[in-house]
Amino acid sequence: MKILVAEDDPVTRESIVSSLEREGFSVVGVADGNLALQAFAAENPDLVCLDIMMPERDGFSVCREIRGQGSGVPIVFLSAKNEEIDVVVGLELGADDFIRKPFGKRELIARIRGALRRAQGKSVEKTSFSFGSWEVFPKELRATDSEQEIELTPREIAILELLQRRVGEVVSRDDLLNECWGIDYYPESRTLDQHISKLRKKLKDDPEAAVLIETIRGVGYRFPR
Repeated sequence: MKILVAEDDPVTRESIVSSLEREGFSVVGVADGNLALQAFAAENPDLVCLDIMMPERDGFSVCREIRGQGSGVPIVFLSAKNEEIDVVVGLELGADDFIRKPFGKRELIARIRGALRRAQGKSVEKTSFSFGSWEVFPKELRATDSEQEIELTPREIAILELLQRRVGEVVSRDDLLNECWGIDYYPESRTLDQHISKLRKKLKDDPEAAVLIETIRGVGYRFPR
C-alpha cells in the first residue's frame, strides 16, 4: 500500500518515511501543502498523513481539498497542535485520526494500520441500507425517504451504519467515537452529541420521541427495534 506523508520538518519526515518503509509500505514524502495535493493527484495513495503547520497550505486546507474532491481516502493528522479545538477541526473536516506529537513509531504504525483496516471494511459495505423510513446510500453521501432527499457527511453515515448494524443495542459513546472517529482518547468531546443533534434534525427525528435515535443517558445511543 502507498502512503503520502506531508511534513515540513525534514528530520521528522525522513523518520516517518523510514519507519513506514520498514513495515513494507510504499511512501511518498513531501514538504508542503501544495506538493501534498500534487502528489495526491499523481500517486493515488491509500492513506494520507498530514502535518497541520506547513508552508503554502496547511494540513486543514489540504484535508478540506481532498474531501472536497469526494475522496474517502483515510487521512491522519500528525501535529504538535494539541488543543481540543485543533482536534475537533481536523475531525470535522473528515480526518480519520489525529496523532499528537511526539509519538512513538509503534503508535504511528498501529494507528495507520487501524485507519487502513477501517477503510477496507467500508469498501465491502452494501450500496445502501435502511434506517427507519430512510434509505441511506453511503457512497453517495445521501439518504431518501418518501418525501425528500437529504445530504449526509461521511461521519454521519458512519454513525448511522454503526447504530443500524447494532439495532436494538445500546452503543456506547466510546464505541461510537472509536469506530466513527478512529480514536480512543477523546471521550470528553461534545462532538458526538453535536453530530447526533444535526442528524436528528436532518432525519426529522424528535429527540423526545426517539423514533430513530434514542439517547441512553450516561451510556450512549440506540436505534430501537
